[in-house]
Amino acid sequence: MARLTKKQKEAKLKVEDRTYTVAEASALIKDITSVNFDASVDLAVRLNVDPRKANQMVRGVVTLPHGTGKDVKVLALVTPDKEAEATEAGADYVGLDEYLDKIKGGWTDVDVIVTMPSVMGKLGPLGRILGPRGLMPNPKTGTVTMDVAKAVSDVKAGKIDFKVDKTGIVHAAIGKASFDAEKIAGNARELLTTLVKLKPQAAKGVYIKSIYMSSTMSPGVEVDTKRFTEQ
Repeated sequence: MARLTKKQKEAKLKVEDRTYTVAEASALIKDITSVNFDASVDLAVRLNVDPRKANQMVRGVVTLPHGTGKDVKVLALVTPDKEAEATEAGADYVGLDEYLDKIKGGWTDVDVIVTMPSVMGKLGPLGRILGPRGLMPNPKTGTVTMDVAKAVSDVKAGKIDFKVDKTGIVHAAIGKASFDAEKIAGNARELLTTLVKLKPQAAKGVYIKSIYMSSTMSPGVEVDTKRFTEQ
């Protein structure tokens, strides 16, 4: 096991053996983040679901009110009549066949791909490249649509998609350590409230089992689930 640095030991001592409110956790995360770059702030939410069962899968999208703090690179795979619309909305790369060829060659230097229903047939063969990287567009997350401009704008404004993993945990980046604590808390509450709304009918018992907030290389801070499990 890797030895903790002096700063990591100091950070660990600041985290008490108790649960924190979202506001408290957000302030504490800023205090215990010691890396020399703008660290990502993440939430890990353990749900009482069995993701192997289709009726207990939790997947969705949420627009974080204060953005992600990340410069999200968007590729719009669109027909020529939609190119100007995608460009005006802020897409970093716009086109079709030339980018399909680049992806076939292994290029995946983007964070999100937005496309149109008529183009999805061409993307199918690229599933083995895009799927493992979480880049395959999906109508459920709003990245396959005729309203390309809105899809691009939403992603640029802080829209993220999330999915429970096979162990029942939803991992999501909710901002940067440079954010004000209030903004981190606001983004966290938005994600948690969205998760509560997506509770599957087949899920029994306490839905949210635990919530941990952390930043890059910081210890995890446990957040009180009570407010969100009572909804």
